[in-house]
This record gives sequence, structure tokens and C-alpha cells, in this order.
Amino acid sequence: MDQVRRTALVTGASTGLGRAIVLALATAGYDVAATEIDPTHLSDLAGAPEFATRRLVPLPLELREERSIDAALAGALDAFDGQLDVLVNNAAVALRSPATEVGWAEWDTLMAVNLKGGFFLASRYARHLLAMGRPGSVVNIASTHGLVGLAERSVYGIAKGGMVQMTRMLAIEWAQAGIRVNAVAPATVMTPSRQASLADPAQRQQMLERIPTRRFPTEAEVAAAVVYLASPAAGCVTGQVLALDGGLTAA
Repeated sequence: MDQVRRTALVTGASTGLGRAIVLALATAGYDVAATEIDPTHLSDLAGAPEFATRRLVPLPLELREERSIDAALAGALDAFDGQLDVLVNNAAVALRSPATEVGWAEWDTLMAVNLKGGFFLASRYARHLLAMGRPGSVVNIASTHGLVGLAERSVYGIAKGGMVQMTRMLAIEWAQAGIRVNAVAPATVMTPSRQASLADPAQRQQMLERIPTRRFPTEAEVAAAVVYLASPAAGCVTGQVLALDGGLTAA
């Protein structure tokens, strides 16, 4: 039996893709610090079968506030006695709007949550690892919107495109310290909230026709990719963006 302790911090963890990532990491043997703006929304995760033998640490995190980022990281490090093997930057907010109608505050919110907050959380995580002389792994949840163009998704795509380049930049900067930085860029994932927003069969079919395999990636598939990139099996993988898109970006 594998007795090696592994620990991870996952942002935006209460629902959808974040929740799937937390459960997949627990199944893979990780103790997980999970964040949400309101950590009471994480209460049901502790009762999941995946945490029968693993530890869940719920933490508050508001990615638009520097103090909150520092406090969440400190809380995870304190809970795990200074050991934090993996950071998953998953939290994000979406916006569908013509570029000419985007408001100033909407731009600031998307950039703060989808890019700026993840950058500063990663940089503070790396600062800790560098001070301790420890390796680590950052997995950013990007999107195909950051790789290809699409109407009415400009600000979201710009932020995710920034995350893609952030992944490459930080991977190079921290490579010799043993800190790997990678990203997963899924096409539309059929989370419960996304299913509700795609109730129109015609709209859903139009989206599927852009994907060569004619299907969307699942939460489980994206979570499995995160677990792989976080794991020692990907020890020689850094600066990479793994597109789970059914061939969308290859077409």
C-alpha cells in the first residue's frame, strides 16, 4: 500500500469541475485543501466516500483580495505542516457578451478572478517552495477559449489566453527548482450549470459541430488529466497545455 503523503490546494472547489478535481485527487491519495468564497458550500464534500481515508480542509478564498490569497495559502500550509505538493488554479467566472457591451467592472472581475488571482496564488506558493527547497506542481485550468477565437467570449478568452502564457512563463522560471507548471484546456465541459445553459438543442448541436469527435469532454476526463499532470508520472512535463477538446484546436 502506498503510504506516501500527498497534499493539494484546489480553488473554486464546491461544484462542477472543481468538485470533480477535488474528488479525483482524494481518490489518488491526496489530502485536499478546497477553497470557495463561502466555505460552508464545501460541507458536503467531507462526507463523500473519497474522503473516508483522506483529509479535506475547507478554506475561504476571494481571489480579488490579496489578503485572502495569502490567508488561504497560509491555512493550507498550516493544515499540512508546510507540505503542499500541488496547486490547482481552477476558480473562474464566465461572461458571454459582445465586446462592445463589456463593462469596465466586468472586465476587472474576470481578469482578477481568472488570471490575476491565480498568478499571485501561484507566485506565493512558489515562494514557499523555493524557501523550503521543495519541488511542487501547479496545474492551471485554462480553456480552448484561450487557444482559439469565438464571438461574444472576448474577455473570458483573453483571460484564459493569459493563463496559457502564464503557464509557459512560470514553467521556465521555476523549472530548475523542480516546480512544474502545466495547464489543462478543455472545450465546453458539461457541468450541471453548463447543461442548464445549453438547454436549446440547436445551440448545443452547433457547438458540437465544431468538435471533430462530436462530443464534449466530461468532468471526470478533465479531473483525470489534472491528476496526471500533478503526479510523479508527469515528472518531465512542464510548460505544457493539454487540450481536452475532441480535436477542436487541431481542426
